[in-house]
Amino acid sequence: MENRSLNDAGGTPGGLGHFLIGFAMACVGGYLLSNQVAVVGSYWSFYGANTFGITLLPLLIGVGILFWSGRNIVGWLLATAGALFILAGVIANMHIYFQPTSLFNTLVIVILFVGGLGLMARAIRPYRQKAGE
Repeated sequence: MENRSLNDAGGTPGGLGHFLIGFAMACVGGYLLSNQVAVVGSYWSFYGANTFGITLLPLLIGVGILFWSGRNIVGWLLATAGALFILAGVIANMHIYFQPTSLFNTLVIVILFVGGLGLMARAIRPYRQKAGE
């Protein structure tokens, strides 16, 4: 460990430059990809229309119990289950669309993202020296 330098990435010799370039490429590609995605909310429809208020009940009861006694297991279970149920409902009712774009833009986005991930993976794999070096 004493002879490590700034050129080390992931505990292997060399590759810091590749890792940083790959990280930058993956960040730019990920940003451009997420910029082309539209997320549209929908109505809450668990077992009928307008049932969001009912899904709040376990969370509210759990929080009330926790204010009464912070160590109550039932309160923690109700609050956690209520929060997870609400989160699942929000995720289940979202519609995700890829906005129309040109083939060139799509290729640039995907190549930046996947190429960056590839460079980062290359940088952290063990460096093999050729025989005689």
